[in-house]
Amino acid sequence: MPVDETAPAVTIRGLVKRFGDVTALDGVDLRVPSGSVFGFLGPNGAGKTTTLRILTGLARPTSGEVFLFGMDAVKASAETRRIIGFLPDVPGFYGWMTAEETIRFTGRLFGLGGDALEERVRALLDLAGLSDVKTRVGGFSRGMRQRLGIAQALVNAPKLLMLDEPTSALDPMGRKDVLEMVASLAGRTTVFFSTHILSDVERVCDRVAILDKGRVVMSGPLDEITMPAGAHAFEIEVAEDAERLEQALRDLPWATSVERTGLTLSVTASDPIAAQRDVPAQVARLGLALVRFETREASLEDVFVGLVGGEGRPR
Repeated sequence: MPVDETAPAVTIRGLVKRFGDVTALDGVDLRVPSGSVFGFLGPNGAGKTTTLRILTGLARPTSGEVFLFGMDAVKASAETRRIIGFLPDVPGFYGWMTAEETIRFTGRLFGLGGDALEERVRALLDLAGLSDVKTRVGGFSRGMRQRLGIAQALVNAPKLLMLDEPTSALDPMGRKDVLEMVASLAGRTTVFFSTHILSDVERVCDRVAILDKGRVVMSGPLDEITMPAGAHAFEIEVAEDAERLEQALRDLPWATSVERTGLTLSVTASDPIAAQRDVPAQVARLGLALVRFETREASLEDVFVGLVGGEGRPR
């Protein structure tokens, strides 16, 4: 079955996966355009890893269709595996090898050899910032291991690179290095970036889907996701007792999300006119002093919290 260069990198229709009585994926529909850096967001337990396992052919769906560049990933998984690269959340390596030996070994598994292999090894080590590192992998930091894992997943020059929580548990510098490496791949391959870290998606992705309880609750270009029709964000500061105002606003029907930091409330509203009317009224009713009430640009966090609730709890 040939690769269709004009087809989306990923097309998922009605994907269902059950484990006994537990439904991990419940009718997922998804489209990932070729060449995009696609953020796949969701709280822990939303079904992200299950989706990745099906895309990579490591698990079979209960029902539904999955296509990678027009190829059926369920019926022709052997063919689709040749065009993908995959980094699991905890990559495994032979600790006694160096980074160079690891990449070369992986290349040989894909049938590469000679000058082509050596050129590939040099290019990937340079991409990962590991060209001058002679330490054995067993002595690598977590960030170095993740960068090596991405390089390893790129050995076969995949059309689709899938990353499962690549920045989880990294320190700030390790995370920065991994994100810069992912960003450098834009336009060179399609990246499917699965994570629960919102700021990572905002930094490197151009499109995003939000998964909650096995269902896609929103999907589209990042700029459209963060400014959905009818969604407006406000900053409200009071002189004292912000907790009482927080509770009062949470009870209003237009309040999509309400988050408090000290004396400041960040509020996302489905009805901005009602918000502009009700906020001053609630402040006056509670006998509080309003310091600041202004609009601000909605963030991905505003949208995420509004859809799935704080810490993954549905609203």
